[in-house]
Amino acid sequence: MPAHAISPLRSVPAENSAGLRLVPAMAEAEPLLGMPGEVAAVVTKLASGKRRVRMGEFLYRSGTPFHSLYVVRAGMFKTILLDSEGREQVTGFQMTGEVLGMDGIEKEICQSNALALEDSEVWEVPFTRLETLCRQDPGMQRVFHRLMSREIQRDYLMMLLLGSMSAEERLAAFLVNLSQRLTARGYSATRFILRMSRREIGSFLGLTLETVSRVFSRFQREGLIRAELKAVELKDVARLRAMVGISVLNAA
Repeated sequence: MPAHAISPLRSVPAENSAGLRLVPAMAEAEPLLGMPGEVAAVVTKLASGKRRVRMGEFLYRSGTPFHSLYVVRAGMFKTILLDSEGREQVTGFQMTGEVLGMDGIEKEICQSNALALEDSEVWEVPFTRLETLCRQDPGMQRVFHRLMSREIQRDYLMMLLLGSMSAEERLAAFLVNLSQRLTARGYSATRFILRMSRREIGSFLGLTLETVSRVFSRFQREGLIRAELKAVELKDVARLRAMVGISVLNAA
């Protein structure tokens, strides 16, 4: 395949990377790439088993009892909130090695909905087991605190995106953030296939579908990206990063 072509990205064989189907940069992807090694080890010990979730199915729904955290082993999810009229607000896209379900801890009720964007697989970690281990092992407690800190950082990023950035800056931040997360998992930092729709990207970024499409087209005209359907290639990562403040990149 020519170097300039965007290779077709398959649905994860065993470990995938995200709302994107990607080609790993390494021969084999590790199960929990992108997470601290001790977290991967503990999750492996604590997980009660793996669970497969087909594309379009819910991992959990808002209002259901909270019992477990979930670590994405393969595939990608989106988390959403629904208003009283059933309108959807996307609150995040979770890929391999990321944790789902933390918003249910306080009230012991799931606060959001988690939907698979492609055929996916998760490790289920019963929260009672995690609590017990945290009481017994201060090291594990520190690991869990770091995970919660990441969630706070993501909330901080969202406030920046929605509160002070233009449409162009929001989309640039979204693409750079994906690039960083994929790089941490051994995938290409510049070539991927988006598993989420542009409408879902808009919901996440607080933009209309028309605005997202317009900014994608502008980025193409200016040579920042190349996009064909859902296949995206970042042609000028440096310029995309320059559009986004360093504080935002650090928060991501």
